[in-house]
Amino acid sequence: MANIAFLGTGLLGGAFAEAAARRGDSVTAWNRSPEKVQALAQFGVKAAATPAEAVRGASRVHLVLKDDAVVEEVISASRSGLSPQAVLIDHTTTLPTLTAARARRLAAEGVKYLHCPVFMGPPAARKAQGSMMVAGPSALFESVKAELAAMTGRLEYMGERADLAAVNKLFGNAMIICVSAAMADILAIAQASSVPSEDAIKLLGLLDLNGMVAGRGMNMAKGNFTPSFELAMARKDVRLMLETAGDRPMAALPAVAARMDQLIAQGHGAQDASVLGIDAVRRP
Repeated sequence: MANIAFLGTGLLGGAFAEAAARRGDSVTAWNRSPEKVQALAQFGVKAAATPAEAVRGASRVHLVLKDDAVVEEVISASRSGLSPQAVLIDHTTTLPTLTAARARRLAAEGVKYLHCPVFMGPPAARKAQGSMMVAGPSALFESVKAELAAMTGRLEYMGERADLAAVNKLFGNAMIICVSAAMADILAIAQASSVPSEDAIKLLGLLDLNGMVAGRGMNMAKGNFTPSFELAMARKDVRLMLETAGDRPMAALPAVAARMDQLIAQGHGAQDASVLGIDAVRRP
């Protein structure tokens, strides 16, 4: 049984702490709102009044916080109680440049630090499902690999580059957010067309989205815009979508249309619609 601490017990942090306690770890937790920690007492999680109190005697300290500023604040507040042998495991979604700087500074100060953002919600955290990425020293990762694997369905070590998990977390969240925006626009078109929302979403099951990422996405990454769906034709289809939706609020398609118009004006209309990414993959 390990002595571990969780700093930050919002929806995700609370679920992690609950799961760890259920696995038999001795868990102490701190949160700025004490009632969120107190709600975990039923699982055997002990409440601490300060971050320093929470981490005292812990071999692993898990940070599940809002952003870089809070991470820095909470790490600073915990240092007086932090054992030199403890490993700081930061699950917070953070800015890559600040993550790299934080890792360098903590390493220079003798603090063991791994950045471990996740793709999972609270239900998945309780069941050790979803994915966790890890960036940081390989020897340090190996020392806690088994414990991290117990928290997730899939554990991916990204390498020693300290900001690489942070960058990849932004990749994944960008996809989640943009897909949500696209679905919102689809629902607006469905509403305008008197099609049930559930039917519109169900139709998306006919699309091989993984295949699109592997095929069209990889062609984009390589700068290959050989047409299979010309940009000019795609722009026509976007016009039809917007006209069908009428004056309903749209989350993504108006911005896509504006970008398409720019590229068509630059002479890219006969290339594949994936030329939308041309400026992101231009080779020097």
